[in-house]
Amino acid sequence: MSTVLEVSGLRVGYGNVEALRGLDLTVGENEIVALLGNNGAGKSTTVSTISGVVRARAGSITAYGEDITTATPWSIVERGIVHVPEGRRIFSRLTVHENLQLGGYTVRDGGASIEKRIDRVYELFDRLAERRGQQGGTLSGGEQQMLAIGRAMVAEPRLIMLDEPTMGLAPLVVAQVMGAIVSINRSGTSVLLIEQNARAALKIAHRGYVIDSGRVTVAGAAGELRADPHVVEAYLGA
Repeated sequence: MSTVLEVSGLRVGYGNVEALRGLDLTVGENEIVALLGNNGAGKSTTVSTISGVVRARAGSITAYGEDITTATPWSIVERGIVHVPEGRRIFSRLTVHENLQLGGYTVRDGGASIEKRIDRVYELFDRLAERRGQQGGTLSGGEQQMLAIGRAMVAEPRLIMLDEPTMGLAPLVVAQVMGAIVSINRSGTSVLLIEQNARAALKIAHRGYVIDSGRVTVAGAAGELRADPHVVEAYLGA
């Protein structure tokens, strides 16, 4: 399996506070990799640094064989790496369809191509298709999360990074979102998944990392992590 993303010795700080302390991780082609840890462990900082929003103090980030450590956020998107941040951040006054159209801002071959990509999003999330003319702010929390993921998919990313996609959602909606992530992965997109719901994340992931205080403390196949006593006690419950 070829490596699509390699993070090596990543150090990131905010003032005098060091958020990442030499973090290493990889994502392979067509993999779902879960990033687990308590609040403040450094998970969101990790994906924000990969996406170019936060700058690293040391270390390197390589994507598809190219160093992107100092690349701009928009050039990283153009390379096929898309970040869906925590909190959905849709445009509440725009319709579902208009939100999705904005996901195609890097597409260079015109509106027809964007509309074809949006049609594929509607196939993935049929609930969005039913609400295409509805304002984003009137959607339920689960529908807004589907919209945020769908908007990212319009860019046809090679790697999508999802930060807490099931936060605050009902169990049935969590299952729907996780099912959509599996479908996205099966279509050929690699996934880096930050998720408080460790049980749900490890159910669909191929591999996982546990971060504590800015360092990876446990790493392995998803099945190994589900059986690890430390992971079970800290994140999965008895």
